[in-house]
Amino acid sequence: MNPDITRERQHATFDVEKLTHILDGGPEKTRRRREIESMVFSDPDFKEEDPNFLSRSERYDQAVKKSAQMILKLREYGIADPDEIYCYKNCVHPDRPEPLDLHLGMFLPTLLNQATPEQMDRFFMPAWNLEIIGTYAQTEMGHGTHLRGLETTATYDPATQEFVLNSPTISSIKWWPGGLGKTSNHAIVLAQLYTQGNFYGLHAFIVPIRDMDTHIPLPGIVVGDIGPKFGFNEVDNGYLKLENVRIPRDNMLMKYAKVEPDGTYLKPPSAKLTYGTMVFIRSMIVGESARALSKSCTIAIRYSSVRHQSEIRPGDPEPQILDYQAQQYKLFPLLAMAYAFSFVGQYMRRTYNRISGDITQGDFSELPEVLTGSSVCCYSARTVGGRSSVYFVSTLGCNIQTYSIVTSA
Repeated sequence: MNPDITRERQHATFDVEKLTHILDGGPEKTRRRREIESMVFSDPDFKEEDPNFLSRSERYDQAVKKSAQMILKLREYGIADPDEIYCYKNCVHPDRPEPLDLHLGMFLPTLLNQATPEQMDRFFMPAWNLEIIGTYAQTEMGHGTHLRGLETTATYDPATQEFVLNSPTISSIKWWPGGLGKTSNHAIVLAQLYTQGNFYGLHAFIVPIRDMDTHIPLPGIVVGDIGPKFGFNEVDNGYLKLENVRIPRDNMLMKYAKVEPDGTYLKPPSAKLTYGTMVFIRSMIVGESARALSKSCTIAIRYSSVRHQSEIRPGDPEPQILDYQAQQYKLFPLLAMAYAFSFVGQYMRRTYNRISGDITQGDFSELPEVLTGSSVCCYSARTVGGRSSVYFVSTLGCNIQTYSIVTSA
């Protein structure tokens, strides 16, 4: 160990292990996290070639193999807790997205939250067993989170009891969903619903996009990979154009909103229930931003500890650049912000899980809170800068003193 880092750690004025427990959620979770990390890092099945020396296709292939091994290992070890699955996955694919991200993180949760019991039997268990591999096709070339602006249409045909899905414009082509380019054979498609000549807004539909045996795109499906992306080369982000694609009536997710065989529309208890998966992802983005920012700060602060530069007085040793006030001014507020986002990320996950449980019981009263809160937190996590971000954190119950305490340290 570099002696400068050793000396800095010895001068810490707080109990590092206690702080670790706080960040993990308790001593038992710290113990379990370390156990999972040891399982993954010591497993020869997860050894990989350095991706920096691989082509994009080789990086994708390597990531697919690791993801397949990950699923087998999770089943072998009986790991079923969502937090533990998330921890295991982050160890297998450290700091990098992977081809099954949207299958595990959006396709399956959407089915859990919006599918009827019959749809769960048809789609969830095959998806859980990776017979169906799904993605979540929301973002279009023209719009992303502005859901009312999405242009993909789903028009109900009562004569055949089918929905006809179309991409009517270039800007309506689905663009960017992970796993769409090569991996998935199904997609949950967000489309504007029309039935009996009336417009009913955005709804979710399960759309087969590739043949289950040959993996060839189905009729009316124009699908492919959008190409290299900075930082996302293990993922086959793709595009999807729908040309008069017909799906059965019961491929619309109808746990809440329903279309009867004759085309009659039964509205959901809340129109915002369709946004559930996006809210889930927003609640995760805050924690992911905390992880990214904390790792960046760790790298920068460690480097600032070992890097010596520019003697202040002739003949004196060159000081650590961490001792310069300008360096502290740049790094410490960002470190404080990483803690703030970490705590608010934990809060958002707890809030989302609690309100999801209430919704399952038929209580929709707090749905506006999680929608608003996740939007504000997601925005502030993405900006990652300025006191306004910390203010947003404080409005959601996080201790605003976190900022000043860590900064002063």
